[in-house]
Amino acid sequence: MERALAVVEASESAKRLVHDAGELAAGVGAGLVLLHVTTDEEYESTRQSLERIPDVESSYTAGQALEGARQFAADIGREMLEDVGAEWEAVGRIGNERDEILAAADEYGCDHVFLAGDKRTPAGKALFGDTTQSVILDFDGTVTVVTE
Repeated sequence: MERALAVVEASESAKRLVHDAGELAAGVGAGLVLLHVTTDEEYESTRQSLERIPDVESSYTAGQALEGARQFAADIGREMLEDVGAEWEAVGRIGNERDEILAAADEYGCDHVFLAGDKRTPAGKALFGDTTQSVILDFDGTVTVVTE
């Protein structure tokens, strides 16, 4: 493993996964990319909510959303990797989670992806798709998945 990508989310299992990915990366001298993806829906919802606040001229730009996503990944990195000794960088993206995970892994030359699995029933996966399953099928490398 030269460089790994860990998908950062707010759940405790995803945070533990960041720590475990950092330990593994440090153990083999690999770099670690921490990625948080703000979906298009999350971005639009936040933007619209801010626009509804009366007497406040505020806008929520894509640049602010990207920086917020990067900052979230960095905050989790500082929290979970301070005692690990892994070299890491934080990245934020906006868009479809699967597409952004695969694009970031390619852009940063990652050969291993760590992500928390979605908790959906088989029927839910059939109806709505499953990001984890799509990444496993479409990533040309190792994928480590943790579920709660």
